Amino acid sequence: MNEVYLPIVLMLVLGFSFALLFLALSAWLGARRETPLKTTTYESGVEPIGTARNRFSVKFYMVAVSFIVFDIEVVFLYPYAIQVVELGMIPFAAIVLFVIVLLAGFYYELKKGGFEWD
Repeated sequence: MNEVYLPIVLMLVLGFSFALLFLALSAWLGARRETPLKTTTYESGVEPIGTARNRFSVKFYMVAVSFIVFDIEVVFLYPYAIQVVELGMIPFAAIVLFVIVLLAGFYYELKKGGFEWD
């Protein structure tokens, strides 16, 4: 029974060995000159101005939470979509109810202005 897992163990050992080898080679062969310009924060081509403690608008969080909710909807619908033919009408009714509840939430958020970036 153990010889069945031998290729998996060999692949893991080989993968970790290559990872450690390349980390060691990059540390050994890599450049080591640090300059003040290299150690500054640089993100998306924009120079950092101000502090990192700036406040975000609540609308940003509302859109982020909405995205997560509607993204998780797809995660729940995907297994059903795979087995739609074998399951029958009762799961179909449950999925229709699920989508109706989510669409009601989407409509409510749309009417409340949750998607506007004023």
